[in-house]
Amino acid sequence: MEQTKHLPLSLYGLEAETIAEILSLTKNFQAKQIFNWLVKGVYTFEAMTDLPKAERERLSSLMSSACSSSIHTSETDESGATKMGIRLHDGKVVECVLLVDKKGRHTACLSSQVGCAQGCTFCRTGTMGLFRNLSAEEIIEQYIHLLSASKQPITHIVYMGMGEPLANIAPVTRSIRYFHNPKTFNISLRRITVSTCGVVPGILKLAEQKLPVKLAVSLVSADNRLRDRIMPVNQTWDIMTLKKALLHYQRLGGKRFTIEYCMLGNTNTDEISAKKLASYVRDLDVIVNLIPWNPAEELPYQTPTEEEIDHFTLLLDRLHVNYTRRRSRGREINGACGQLAVPINKGLDLDYESMVDEDDE
Repeated sequence: MEQTKHLPLSLYGLEAETIAEILSLTKNFQAKQIFNWLVKGVYTFEAMTDLPKAERERLSSLMSSACSSSIHTSETDESGATKMGIRLHDGKVVECVLLVDKKGRHTACLSSQVGCAQGCTFCRTGTMGLFRNLSAEEIIEQYIHLLSASKQPITHIVYMGMGEPLANIAPVTRSIRYFHNPKTFNISLRRITVSTCGVVPGILKLAEQKLPVKLAVSLVSADNRLRDRIMPVNQTWDIMTLKKALLHYQRLGGKRFTIEYCMLGNTNTDEISAKKLASYVRDLDVIVNLIPWNPAEELPYQTPTEEEIDHFTLLLDRLHVNYTRRRSRGREINGACGQLAVPINKGLDLDYESMVDEDDE
């Protein structure tokens, strides 16, 4: 009888050589075959038809699945956005979203944590609290599950789902390297965006790694007092501490990044807010993404009117702020930016915004 050995919960994120060792394969080419099947989204050994039947049976007795998670729920709206609830090995559920833009580009919006500890008051995920970090393989598996719902290749990735990616930076960067690997999905680093609410140590670590992904920073307000109330992270790293980190990031990487500005009705869209925002971004190579707040009944905010948005953008035009107006995709299925949260965990529910820019092709 084959000696029992400790097996991982998932084979995703592993190189073929490691898979061969873990599964005690005597033929290295079989590990490459398994690796290729995993990349295609096939994670049951029974379905890996180029392996001998006896070997498939042996492997199935070792691991019922090479994937540690499963699709718990899935819903699609008229725009083509699909939100999935992914059940993890411990029963917790995270959400991920497949977004399709007007040009037909497919973007995977991935979660990095179960819940979130940052407590941003406009974000539904922030009401959950933090349960735990996700491993690299759990992040990768979200992409794999979304592939099953996509009619085209998923060419862009945004880490804008549940959780703060830079508070879980090691698994996040490991998953990025896996997605970028020419042997797997060969996704350009320019097509990968990592978002943060302003976790300064994470920004500095990302800068040190010189991993040229896109950075998106949720600012919401350039007024310290207001941001203190809206985003508790500001009480640890205020807007000037954050700006110093962003300037350092830019000096090392030289990449233009994005300021995410969630517009809250009658809160951060007045003339003073516009002037403070203009002053804040003046010496940064940055584009401001204006995102109307996505409704969540339990949160104390409202979506700004079209007139309010038009007035704010007119102010930014006069102040020479480089900005774009984003349309939230996935709002109808609570899959837009800030809407993600999952009731089953506490239970919870989620939301995202596509971060595909014109210059990433």
